[in-house]
Amino acid sequence: MSAPVPVFDHSATAYSPRLAYAMALASRLAYEAEADIERQAAAWGFERVRHHCTRFTPPFPLEDTQAFTMTGDRMIVTAFRGTEPRKLRDWLSDVEGVPWPGPGGLGYVHFGFGEALHSIFADVQGALAELRDKQQTVWLTGHSLGGALAMLAGCRLHFEEPYLTADGIYTFGQPRTCDRALADAHDKAFAGRMYRFVNDKDVVPHLPPEPLYWHAQALRHIDAVGAVRESVGLLGGFGERMEHLGHVAKDMWDGAGDAFRDHGVAKYVAALERLLVQGGPGA
Repeated sequence: MSAPVPVFDHSATAYSPRLAYAMALASRLAYEAEADIERQAAAWGFERVRHHCTRFTPPFPLEDTQAFTMTGDRMIVTAFRGTEPRKLRDWLSDVEGVPWPGPGGLGYVHFGFGEALHSIFADVQGALAELRDKQQTVWLTGHSLGGALAMLAGCRLHFEEPYLTADGIYTFGQPRTCDRALADAHDKAFAGRMYRFVNDKDVVPHLPPEPLYWHAQALRHIDAVGAVRESVGLLGGFGERMEHLGHVAKDMWDGAGDAFRDHGVAKYVAALERLLVQGGPGA
């Protein structure tokens, strides 16, 4: 898991492509075994690691929720693990369940995401409270389902435990997670601190469908040539977006095509690594 460029800048306080790349690496690391996580965290300069794993039986095909928190003298990073796209598909297609109440009484969230975070949140919150003993900056990240959990964890910490408000949230291939009321409150609370990366034709950020569920803003779209661009719309023009959405249903059911291939965490890591090494828009 070595990187060709310097990875974590523990003094970072604001957005940078280097920090985005580092957070993508941490999101990828969340899929690994505990011993591998600890070894890599130490190589990045994080002396302490806590693992968070809660097994539960939701009405969805997910066996557990996992994350890890790594801590140095100046920075703390919590990375939430994602899940396989085919498992996530069943979560995202279920939009008829009772919504989970949003943090601080603001709006609501997708029931599966709310339950998954609830199963692990106390452990994550406790670790952050324990490990933040030198006023370190706090960062949350995750890929796929992990991105949804990172965003929701940021909301819960901010609206319920403001002394642990995250300094930044970086998500990769995050699905829509909450209603518009919570998305708007999140955008105000995390203006300039939330960055939601979408890789080219990744299908997952299109789901669950609007208008029941909404995205946070601060999109960073990685286009087909690897440039990272800020954008209000997920894709360039309206026609292009509609053409892409026409392929979503097919890709969701057959698990093939660019829409699924573009979702892999390795795709996000590779795109941000190229950006750092080669430069270009967004670097």
